[in-house]
Amino acid sequence: MFDLAVFGSLFLTLFVIMDPPGITPIFLALTSGRPAKVQRRMAWQAVAVAFGVITVFGILGQQILAYLHVSVPALMIAGGLLLLLIALDLLTGKTDEPKQTKDVNVALVPLGMPLLAGPGAIVSVILAVQHAKGVEDQISVWVAIAAMHGVLWLTMRYSLVIIRVIKDGGVVLVTRLAGMMLSAIAVQQIINGVTQVIQGA
Repeated sequence: MFDLAVFGSLFLTLFVIMDPPGITPIFLALTSGRPAKVQRRMAWQAVAVAFGVITVFGILGQQILAYLHVSVPALMIAGGLLLLLIALDLLTGKTDEPKQTKDVNVALVPLGMPLLAGPGAIVSVILAVQHAKGVEDQISVWVAIAAMHGVLWLTMRYSLVIIRVIKDGGVVLVTRLAGMMLSAIAVQQIINGVTQVIQGA
């Protein structure tokens, strides 16, 4: 009742898209300055939100997009613009001001969505569920999704050790690095969306 090929294919695809090693500096930047207990909770919340979003779109993705008359390229462009706004805040240091982030749960936005459960991951899951014909394939798909989110949680949960090593100065450096990485991801996502719109025209 398990297809290793289907599992491996989707797991590797999601690993590349969701990029657990790459999300580490962004997670550290967005959660810096908070107590360790809060950071651990935010890691769990981010993964839970991402898993919830991925699950909903895996089951009802096509129907949701069709009902809202939203195309996949539009979803990609919107996600890219949102990520770009967050990246600019990280680059300019606005997130260093407590009043900007004190009451904002970054575990929900942008960590849970669209960083983890972004357009790329959503589309990959929708297609994987579509192509999974039998019960065996469906089980393999959902096990791959669950396993990927387990990896994400472990990566963020234990990346908190890094903060204790790099101290405040290192956190500032990581924040700027995360902003630069995130801006590149956002721009690439927008380019991909625009390219698909042009190709479909």
